[in-house]
Formats: sequence, C-alpha cells, structure tokens
Amino acid sequence: MIDYNGKKYVCLLDLGFDVIRGKWKAVILCHLGDGAKRFLELQRITCGVSQKVLNEQLRELEDDGLIYKVIYPEVPPRVEYYLTERGKELYPALKMIEEWAGNHYTEYQNETNQD
Repeated sequence: MIDYNGKKYVCLLDLGFDVIRGKWKAVILCHLGDGAKRFLELQRITCGVSQKVLNEQLRELEDDGLIYKVIYPEVPPRVEYYLTERGKELYPALKMIEEWAGNHYTEYQNETNQD
C-alpha cells in the first residue's frame, strides 16, 4: 500500500490515475497541452462542464501540481491556465491514450458521426 496525502493506494498506477480521475481532468490537460487557455475558453471547448465543476477541477489540478494559473493585473482581471513541467510530462501519455482510443474504437466514431 502507498500512503499519499492521507489516501491509500494499491500501487503507483492507482495513485497516478487518481490524479486524473474524473470526467474533465484529462480533457482539460489535453486542451492545455495545446497552449494557455482562459477560463471561459476552457469552459467553451469542454462542451458541457459547469462553471462550478470546472473551477473545482482546475483547483484540484493546480493542487496536484499539474497546472498553474497566471492572474494579470488588469481590469477586468485576465486569468490564464498553463501546464506545469509535471503536467507537460503527463501530456504525451494522455495523447497516447487518445490515439489508442481512436485506433480501437473507430466503429464507435463512425456511429456517432452518423447521428
């Protein structure tokens, strides 16, 4: 067993997946892999995430050291989110999972594109 931040994990893989667990975290990380994004831009491109949930997910990703935000001293304030070095290390693995899904679930893609 691995103890980390008050939680117990079966193995390092369990810990790693806990960091990106949830519907939106991996999606957010993939979008930030393409470059910095503002909050409303992230909300728009994730298609369906509420403001509350997006805020929570961003905060958790920030707490886990995968992203950081820059608040620019402007009126109104401009906030941009970026991948940290740790997030940049994780990004290729997420892209590999995305590519794997595309390679193995093309029949599903074809069905959803016909709707």
